[in-house]
Amino acid sequence: MSPEEFRELGKQVVDWIADYRAGIESYPVRSPVEPGWVRDRLPAHPPERGTGFEQVLGDLDEVLLPGITHWQHPAFFAYFPSGASGPAVLGDLLSSGLGVQGMLWATSPACTELEALAVDWLAELLGLPPHFRTDAAGGGIIQDSASGAALVACLAALHRASGGRVAAEGITGRYAMYVSEHTHASLARAARISGIGEDNVRVIGTDPRTRGLDPQELDRAIAADAAAGVVPALVCASIGTTSTTAVDPVRQVGEVCRERGVWLHVDAAYAGVAAVCPELRWISDGVAECADSYCTDPHKWLLTNFDCSVLWVADRGPLVQALSSTPEYLRNPASESGAVIDYRDWQVPLGRRFRALKLWSVLRWYGAEGLREHIRSGVELAREFAGEVAADDRFELLEEPVFGLVCFRPRYPDLDPAAADRRVLDRLEALNSAGNAYLTHTEVDGRVQVRMAIGAAGTERRHVHATWDAIRAAFFG
Repeated sequence: MSPEEFRELGKQVVDWIADYRAGIESYPVRSPVEPGWVRDRLPAHPPERGTGFEQVLGDLDEVLLPGITHWQHPAFFAYFPSGASGPAVLGDLLSSGLGVQGMLWATSPACTELEALAVDWLAELLGLPPHFRTDAAGGGIIQDSASGAALVACLAALHRASGGRVAAEGITGRYAMYVSEHTHASLARAARISGIGEDNVRVIGTDPRTRGLDPQELDRAIAADAAAGVVPALVCASIGTTSTTAVDPVRQVGEVCRERGVWLHVDAAYAGVAAVCPELRWISDGVAECADSYCTDPHKWLLTNFDCSVLWVADRGPLVQALSSTPEYLRNPASESGAVIDYRDWQVPLGRRFRALKLWSVLRWYGAEGLREHIRSGVELAREFAGEVAADDRFELLEEPVFGLVCFRPRYPDLDPAAADRRVLDRLEALNSAGNAYLTHTEVDGRVQVRMAIGAAGTERRHVHATWDAIRAAFFG
């Protein structure tokens, strides 16, 4: 493809994306196709001769679009938002066009230095402590996801807990990780991958009122493991759990970790970016004093398209020591000088894309004011929706929302709990199949709850009201 062909076709692609975004409300939110529908409509074998890009766009319209669940649809309320704003998309396009492989500072200084600047900017916007800055003892890095960040934090924690022996010798002895029942499943996966083992993941009880991790029970569990010869390696505290956006008491949990010498990882994947608003910075209480690592995802609620999860560490030493390996072919004067960051030592893969361009583009385009406006809009709409739910005695609100997630359930007093939960799931599926909105469910205290996550870039009050009408019709006819 020549530069001129790329120019012409690139304009068509940008126009296609712009038209898609402008007309996204015309599509069903969730794809209606059955398994195998897309593959059955595409050739079974690769082409012998190349085809024109027009045919690619034709297949996109006729075959792929019907199989797309439209995460940017303003009535997408499932899971959490997946930010893909205009400036983020353009930043990603620039990254793809440059084709940078930023594994080392030397392989593209701008890739590394812009990332360091962008994560420092974000730390400042969120009110995070100065030692998380890249020009301090710690620093930040863009990971692929909060799951990847959790694994990296786990490896650093193991390195510190073992005095470096795990990196050299592998797991010798038993190590333990501590989570609550509401902690994201990625922590259990990190335990599997790192060698801790899922059987050594301790599930700590929670406060029934707040659903936050119980610091006293945590302290007892750590003490019992230590007495049994098990090395406590990592505790995860969550700010905004996936099921209900519960917030663990980070300060109290952190005090236990400091007293016991255990790594504290704070998973704020969804809710951490809310701290861009000063009135929501209470969620970070204790992070500055206690957190060894902290993660939040701009690719959820902060208008930045996937993948962009930022991990900060208070001290980069254990992280780099756990992951650094330098074969001869990667040696270069800049790295040997110690004056630069080589982000390949901060992550599992060697290679890395120029992901900072999209985060930087978002921060530049919206500024702090624009980002705060977006977060506040989501919080306000969630509170308004929760008020509508609470006012209808056919529904039960789990609790007043703090962020953009509202959990609720319809009341079916004539049914036993199991039958009522089945009816909720059946009618939720009918609602989603209709294509006008998409919501998910969770289970809290043994009962099914419907989750409505508000915060997509295009969601307005009218979309929330229309979805509330659809919810009432779906559950009660």
